[in-house]
Amino acid sequence: MPFNLLGLSDPLVRGILATGYKAPTEIQLQVIPAAVEGKDIIGCAQTGTGKTAAFVLPILNRLSHEHATKSKHIKALILTPTRELALQIEQCIIGYGRFLNMRTLTVYGGVNIKGQFSALNRGVDIVVATPGRLLDHMGRRTINLRHVEVLVLDEADRMFDMGFINDVRKIIAVVPQKRQTLLFSATIPPEVKTLAAGVMNHPKIIQVGQQRNPIETITQHIYSVRREEKMEVLLHMLQKGGMYSVLVFSRTKHGADRINHRLKRGGVNSVAIHSGRTQGQRRQAMQGFKNGKFQVMVATDIAARGIDVEGISHVINFDVPVFAEDYIHRIGRTGRATATGDAITFVCRDEEKYLRQIEWFIERKFKIEKCPGFVSTMPDLPPSRPVIKPKHKFTVPGRKRRHSRRK
Repeated sequence: MPFNLLGLSDPLVRGILATGYKAPTEIQLQVIPAAVEGKDIIGCAQTGTGKTAAFVLPILNRLSHEHATKSKHIKALILTPTRELALQIEQCIIGYGRFLNMRTLTVYGGVNIKGQFSALNRGVDIVVATPGRLLDHMGRRTINLRHVEVLVLDEADRMFDMGFINDVRKIIAVVPQKRQTLLFSATIPPEVKTLAAGVMNHPKIIQVGQQRNPIETITQHIYSVRREEKMEVLLHMLQKGGMYSVLVFSRTKHGADRINHRLKRGGVNSVAIHSGRTQGQRRQAMQGFKNGKFQVMVATDIAARGIDVEGISHVINFDVPVFAEDYIHRIGRTGRATATGDAITFVCRDEEKYLRQIEWFIERKFKIEKCPGFVSTMPDLPPSRPVIKPKHKFTVPGRKRRHSRRK
């Protein structure tokens, strides 16, 4: 079904087609008509399926009919957990709304706040914000949210993961109760359901695909690698060819810097992105990765949700994520939309417990392989002890459970 049959205005459809998109994805096909009607929506779909456009397009459509008033009031507020996501959403608004003359402002930390003051004084239609910086504006009384008609909570599950939920509740408390609320998330844990129940009015729940399973276009490999040889394996894979746009995930920002440094020493064009970098450095790294200047970008989980780069050929988990949900978000950076991609995870002996949690979470048993073509110079380790599959979802890693035996 083409976009012009979803109830969108003609100038908006022109903007969509100008970006190169021909037809909506499944989540867009289901969300957009309901959102255009003004319904509250909980949208759940796997990473890379087009959730951003699913809420941006209805907002632009709504405001395009009201824009003749030239009001200086903020009509739409989009909350998102990271500055990278905020910038990504802003680019979508600018691209799709190129024929609508909408005024958009991204509000996030790490940059001079005075520029945001000036834009707010001139008047904006849509604000895309991270919770912390938005609360800063609210405390300074430099932003007015009393006229917001549409509230979007993007990546709601990540809001909880990053500890933003109390900030989100404070922001929601000052937004008018009479509004449209759209909540989007890759997963819907119980905490998100509780939040939705308190801030939404009879929401329509739209779920596309199975919540726990990574999208089908991604081929997943698990390589058994000694911790001491992870760097050698990574360099081996990059140097044998076929990996033209690679995203490598590290568990910590210091680890990301070490990996980036070693890759550069090995002759690989790489760059690191994490919370320790300035906004300018992160923007420069992202742009360089997008235009092919860097073959590899090394990132941490805090940046995972804000990386939306077309054509990523491989995602490599240098460290196994501690939380199974992060595995889904990491590998979802490749195989975007209808493209295919490869996800490779290095697993050393002390990370096997995290791998078992991922298997249990996505309900899939992985085949553990050796990296093709890599010959270890170290003696083989004895077989590892079998790891017991957790019986309960919230079993604490490392905590021994006592079992009573009936006689």
